[in-house]
Amino acid sequence: MKKIEHIGIAVKSIENANQIYTSLLGASPYKMEEVKSEGVKTSFFKIGDSKIELLEAINPDSAIAKFIEKRGEGVHHIAFAVDDIQSEIVRLKNEGFIVLNETPKKGADNKLVVFLHPKSAAGVLVELCQDRK
Repeated sequence: MKKIEHIGIAVKSIENANQIYTSLLGASPYKMEEVKSEGVKTSFFKIGDSKIELLEAINPDSAIAKFIEKRGEGVHHIAFAVDDIQSEIVRLKNEGFIVLNETPKKGADNKLVVFLHPKSAAGVLVELCQDRK
């Protein structure tokens, strides 16, 4: 693991949350995109070497929609940057972590991503991110 890549925050309205975080951080989002495979619209803010990712559901069956329905808006996941996502999957499985998607998938912000089940990470959804070439 290299660093915390970003913190994901589930929101009901990305427009409203963008206004809040623009005021809070004193900067506008540097990127917005839709990740149809995950059913989300994302917005990224950069603070130093770290990022905040806002996530809004674009369909009622998405993980974000279910999260907000169950827990309300708030911190959804923490993401860590890795150099070799495949070797991290093997290492973490050997350590007893539950990997939700063993095949990395295309995520937002030009990343390959894998998620670890919250049950194996003290109740926190963990995302591993590797830059796509």
